[in-house]
Amino acid sequence: MLRWRGLGDLPGSWGRCVVTIGVFDGVHRGHQELISRTVAAAAERGLPSVMLTFDPHPSEVLRPGSHPAQLTTLRRKAEIVEGLGVDVFCVLPFTLELSRLQPEEFVHEVLVDRLHAAAVIVGDNFTFGAKAAGDVALLRTLGRRFGFAAYGAELQGKELSEEDQSAITFSSTYVRSCIDAGDVVAAAEALGRPHRLEGIVVRGVGRGHDLGYPTANLSTPRFAAVPADGVYSAWFTRSADPGRRLRAAVSVGTNPTFSGRERTVEAFVLDVDEDFYGQHVAIDFVTRLRDQVRFADSAGLVAQIDEDVVATRKALPEGGEEGISRSRT
Repeated sequence: MLRWRGLGDLPGSWGRCVVTIGVFDGVHRGHQELISRTVAAAAERGLPSVMLTFDPHPSEVLRPGSHPAQLTTLRRKAEIVEGLGVDVFCVLPFTLELSRLQPEEFVHEVLVDRLHAAAVIVGDNFTFGAKAAGDVALLRTLGRRFGFAAYGAELQGKELSEEDQSAITFSSTYVRSCIDAGDVVAAAEALGRPHRLEGIVVRGVGRGHDLGYPTANLSTPRFAAVPADGVYSAWFTRSADPGRRLRAAVSVGTNPTFSGRERTVEAFVLDVDEDFYGQHVAIDFVTRLRDQVRFADSAGLVAQIDEDVVATRKALPEGGEEGISRSRT
């Protein structure tokens, strides 16, 4: 898969293509369906498929300080869409100048002059151009004028119970709400995979080591979507060795037993004796085990962590080896 930032590096021989456009934060099941349709349409035409996305998030440019929690980093997004068969992952820097383009200007300058789109496939709620004035109907009209086909696809959704016949459309907003509530199971259902949090392991205060449960303390990206406070079972992987999944009990919160104030993400990785300091790692949240609790003393906390480790083993039965190491620094 080719990866472009901006449209300045398009080869001179670039021909026509099939394009899908959006922020695609999370690349949830609705996005995946849209991308799969794009890849299929491109294959039918014998053309490359292009996913056009934006960075930074448009909200942060248009309304500074309103950046939503980020479900996927650009690197992770690229990894996922490559697995879906996309030929070109193109990141268009979102600027105020870009936001001020009228819908007709955006289509002509980006889709026609630069990408030479033969077809454009978007979600049926897609908007574009200054003040989001363009919609799918206008895109179709412009497509007829400029010589490309335009399609609006309904995003995949989830049917609710018989008592409530309404459906939930999978969206980035819906996934964020699940994660914010600590419902990582519902988030995984919408994403088609566990929610992932990435970051660099940094030094903590060493309290976990003193308790016999040394943790990898994660420094996360600025806007990362961190689940609600609580303890979770999760898969832990290192970027240097992505094929090796390790089981982990992960604490998110302020360490109320020790009157903590700073919110942290700390992973006790089962069955290994390694120091992960300075490494880029990923945590895939599988289940929420319990709320954050303030214990009367450290002995009560250690007893609860013992139970959390047992619960993690039950939740993730296929990972790791038996036995707990408490010697990691």
